[in-house]
Amino acid sequence: MPLIDLLLPLRWRDLDAYGHVNNAQFFTFIEEARIRWFSSLGGPWRHADAEPVLAAANVNFRRQMLYPAELRVVLTAGRVGNSSLTLEHTIVDTVSAELYSDGNSVVVWVSPKTGRPVPLPEVVRKAAG
Repeated sequence: MPLIDLLLPLRWRDLDAYGHVNNAQFFTFIEEARIRWFSSLGGPWRHADAEPVLAAANVNFRRQMLYPAELRVVLTAGRVGNSSLTLEHTIVDTVSAELYSDGNSVVVWVSPKTGRPVPLPEVVRKAAG
């Protein structure tokens, strides 16, 4: 079951000098979905004692993205740990359903004061559960 199923239009500014979407932009699409999901939780997913940081990111590039396109970015929960959450992601074309990329990322909640891991906020644990 998706945590979020987000439609994003591909913008002209997302293209590089070769006329396709640069690989770094894929991470931006995934980040946008991740932050929108966090923001939709209806509770504090970050606070003075716990901030999420991206600990790892893996993207498998399956196909070039060309303009124009509308993207569907889907996040699902992978492993839910004590202080970390693995998010699986796919990016597909909304018209052709072709897979542009898949992979996962690991987000760890840490104390801004110490930089050490802290427990997942309860709202995140319940939503990813």
